Amino acid sequence: MGNFDSMEDRNRVEAEAPWAERGLPPDVYALLEGTAARHPDRPALSFQLLADPGAPAETLDWRTFRARVTQAANLFRALGVGEGDGVACVLPNCTETAVTLVAGMTAGVVCPVNPLLAPEQIGAILRETGAKAVVTLRAFPRTDIAQKVAEALAHAPAVETVIEVDLNRYLAPPKRWIVPFLRPGVARRPGVRALDFAAALAGQPGDRLTFERDRQDRIAARFHTGGTTGMPKIAEHRASGMVYNGWLGHRLMFTEADVLMCPLPLFHVFAAYPVLMSVIASGAHVVFPTPAGYRGKGVFDNFWKLVERWRATFLIAVPTALAALMQRPVNADVSTLRIGLSGSAPLSVELYRRFKAATGLEIAEGYGLTEATCLVSCNPPGGTKKVGSVGIPFPHTEVRILHCDDEGRILHVCGVDEVGEICVANPGVRPEGVYADPAMNRGTIVDGRFLRTGDLGRLDADGYLWITGRAKDLIIRGGHNIDPAIIEEALASHPAVAMAAAIGQPDAFAGELPCAYVELVKGAQTTPEALLAHAEARIPERAAVPKHVEILPELPKTAVGKVFKPDLRKRAIARVYDAALTAAGLAARVEAVVEDRRRGLVVRLRPTGAVSREAVAHLAGDYALPWEWAHGG
Repeated sequence: MGNFDSMEDRNRVEAEAPWAERGLPPDVYALLEGTAARHPDRPALSFQLLADPGAPAETLDWRTFRARVTQAANLFRALGVGEGDGVACVLPNCTETAVTLVAGMTAGVVCPVNPLLAPEQIGAILRETGAKAVVTLRAFPRTDIAQKVAEALAHAPAVETVIEVDLNRYLAPPKRWIVPFLRPGVARRPGVRALDFAAALAGQPGDRLTFERDRQDRIAARFHTGGTTGMPKIAEHRASGMVYNGWLGHRLMFTEADVLMCPLPLFHVFAAYPVLMSVIASGAHVVFPTPAGYRGKGVFDNFWKLVERWRATFLIAVPTALAALMQRPVNADVSTLRIGLSGSAPLSVELYRRFKAATGLEIAEGYGLTEATCLVSCNPPGGTKKVGSVGIPFPHTEVRILHCDDEGRILHVCGVDEVGEICVANPGVRPEGVYADPAMNRGTIVDGRFLRTGDLGRLDADGYLWITGRAKDLIIRGGHNIDPAIIEEALASHPAVAMAAAIGQPDAFAGELPCAYVELVKGAQTTPEALLAHAEARIPERAAVPKHVEILPELPKTAVGKVFKPDLRKRAIARVYDAALTAAGLAARVEAVVEDRRRGLVVRLRPTGAVSREAVAHLAGDYALPWEWAHGG
């Protein structure tokens, strides 16, 4: 599994050679060429459209995967895509998605887009990323991706070509015969040409690139991420950062004998970099079950049987998926699994314990972010895991805990266990700025190379990183970033609303769910139910619809009139915990939610009668927040 069992191992790997002197391939295509030459006949990736363990699946070996990527890269160049031009990928998971990602970053700049976004948001991303071509689905029953992309093209005049992937090829008769009769129509902007993905690739050579690649390090991907303006920000990634992610996975975790079960979307950096890049570097085999991954019909019910079918050795997950799996029996032989990797959201101690008890499998929690081309730290897979921490920084990654001003000047360097802003320097951080819009880079890089993550945390005496909160206000629902501005703008458009504030309330399954607090215009009247209906009709993303709306006489504010969200977070935490305790019939209540310098927000509980303290501890452990008994309670 590699040598990443301790801080000593990490330091030894880092000391082998400076990063700049490693002589690694200049880009991901070169990584792919090397792996295809070493392991041409070994499986590279597999995809199955349906979750049934016996359903048909497509597997590409490394030779074939390289040939498909080469054909796709040649196609993009033939369509006029240059090294600075965007190739947008608006697809769920399938074989073509992985091919498009690597081919797009080879021919131009790949731009993965969440297909669940509203057409206006997709259009804005296409426009901001400079997309010339879009790879998306051909119209298909029970999905509106093709229709949304067609509508989005009205907001993206630079897009010249749409290349369509037809999922019907994955179906067997008679379903394959029926789909053409059920296929909905799509009306696109005039002047946009449409090509069939398979037919267009067939017209390109797969044994060589038809163009000369620039071997210099360059921006090869633009990923959208949550922001504070109501529209996603665009982070830019260099080829060297992608190669770094692949090198880490190969050097520290995966070999060509490993099989990674990855039901995470490839439009997210977790699947695109730590998973796909590591597989390309190591020659391991990755399995993508269903287009929607964990959200696919039947995936959770069949998950352990899928692990058995593919003899998976690594499980890639987020805490929400682990919680859902714990609601199903382990009904298959999963003895091939060696470890699970979890990221994107905090993992509660109780969920970690339950999962290990049910499966015998260790979960190594890690930390990464889009702006750093993902990987930052991880609990050592074969060493000491401090559950609740996000582990130790990877080799060639340096983490500092700092206090900075708005201009990016360091005001204070934090000591051991002192909470401050997590700042990261590694090959995935672009010192010149991480965002495509230069205005957004103001104050984001300190000391010439450290990225300000916006997350608050501390480093303990053993070098383990602990996240205690977020300086930024993003709501993280099951690893999915939700911009509170989307909710606040929807509520603020109601004539009775003077001010709205959206935050994340704790949830035992999703980590956080969006909720909102509202201050009404003086003399106005309405109800939470009416406000929720108003917001739901205007919020473009279903995941962002608040689960709770509450009207307050006045929102808490700072001295300059800004809404003070920490007070709202404390209020939401107390409400959620009290409701859970009442529902469980436990005689305990929240006495206070207090700020602890080392642990962040801490829930202080007090018994209100005879109560099983073990049962209370079990319930509180379902949430990612630390808690304690009140003094004298």
